[in-house]
Amino acid sequence: MLSELKLDRELSKEEYKSRIKPIREALARESLRVKAERVPVVILFEGFGAAGKGSYISELILNWDPRGFRVFSTREPDVNQARRPWLWRFWENLPEYGKIAVFDRSWYRDVTVDRVDHGLADETIDQMYDDINTFERQLTDDGYCVIKLFLCISCEEQKKRFTNLRASEHTAWRVTDDDLMHNRQYKRHFAAFDEMIRRTDTPNAPWHAVATTDRRYGTVTAFEIIANAMKEAVDRTIEERAARAARTEPLPVVFDPGVPVQPIKKLAEVNLDCHIEDDRYKRELERCRTELAQLHNRIYRAKLPVVIAYEGWDAAGKGGNIKRLVSSFDARGYGVIPIAAPIPAELNHHYLWRFWREMPRTGHIAIFDRSWYGRVMVERIEGFCTQEQWMRAYREINEFEKFLADWNTVVVKFWLHIDPDEQLRRFQNRAADPNKAWKLSDEDWRNREKWDQYEEAVDDMLRCTNTEYAPWYIIESNEKKYARIRVMKIMIDTLHRALGD
Repeated sequence: MLSELKLDRELSKEEYKSRIKPIREALARESLRVKAERVPVVILFEGFGAAGKGSYISELILNWDPRGFRVFSTREPDVNQARRPWLWRFWENLPEYGKIAVFDRSWYRDVTVDRVDHGLADETIDQMYDDINTFERQLTDDGYCVIKLFLCISCEEQKKRFTNLRASEHTAWRVTDDDLMHNRQYKRHFAAFDEMIRRTDTPNAPWHAVATTDRRYGTVTAFEIIANAMKEAVDRTIEERAARAARTEPLPVVFDPGVPVQPIKKLAEVNLDCHIEDDRYKRELERCRTELAQLHNRIYRAKLPVVIAYEGWDAAGKGGNIKRLVSSFDARGYGVIPIAAPIPAELNHHYLWRFWREMPRTGHIAIFDRSWYGRVMVERIEGFCTQEQWMRAYREINEFEKFLADWNTVVVKFWLHIDPDEQLRRFQNRAADPNKAWKLSDEDWRNREKWDQYEEAVDDMLRCTNTEYAPWYIIESNEKKYARIRVMKIMIDTLHRALGD
């Protein structure tokens, strides 16, 4: 694709003046429509060093209200970022609905510049390209407008610009030794960029290569692409909303896990008549705590991140179960993340955004008291998302967990299961105990009335997201002590396997 680009394109001053004004007006107009229709926009500027990325970004943002955008400059990850999943820092910087994020280099740096500089293995590159395509598809499925620009100049033009920059004491600092090396390795970088475009030029997030030898031509071309893409995204959003509003019948329910899944029991097939003697419980609890404490030290030294998701019926004992599990761990090496109804900032992002932000550093444990599975349970049943969104979520969740597993994360998921009679007994006990009454809400009683709907949704969730790399464990929880020991034993076995024992 890059080899076909004509780099000598140029515009006269007169033609530039006649074309740039309506384009600037379109950029300003579309930014207002983006805000009004709550369309999030992500603009990537990639390209050769000295191709003009910074200058184009500086001129572009002058067309917009500064409260409606942010600019991010991507460099090599810092110490904290390097200990997180590699896409973590980009998820964290996604714009809210109705706002714009502009990236001076982006997630493509790793598969291009860093690939040439650091010699990443081919299998690593292949995995990263898969991750990128999945990431961008998830964004555009959620209504994001992803605009990807590649600014291109020749090797000779790049060398000339570096020479001019170094000739002035005010700009010499902008040219590093790495920049000069990249110019000497221009052909290698050209090949890496060309492969990048070929492997990630998708219908939902296409690439736009722009020749920037001539500044006027580059400005008009790039800005016109951005204005048109924003307009198309807003128009499409309006049309899709109108189509949903006009729909009188629900869509056919389609479950697409997107990846191979493992068989698992339905909730109705689980035997809840499980018990443990008090004396045995005390012995097992102490033994499990001792072993888990040792394993926690080992996963820290091995730099293995661990993600544990707790789901279950109201009053199933998630809090007490988590409390016993973490009593084995060093408080500096884990975090418990309670998930409640999303706050406004979370509602203004992709639903996975708030979970990506909580992913643990290497060697640490993140425990979620409820999780991203709310998308296919409470949000599905209570109508907090569209039918298209919750049907799409099974695949998105599997991809999310696959990304974590590929990053050597241990992912374990527990469903704490009780029957309706046991739930009623616990509700009544809570209501009668002043120290526990705060745990019981009107919403708990309302959810209980929808038990059958929730059970159907949970069975769908288990069936569609029980993968080899992120398995579900249904925990028989009518007896809390039994459930606590069972979870601790599962974690012991899981961590031993992850450590290669």
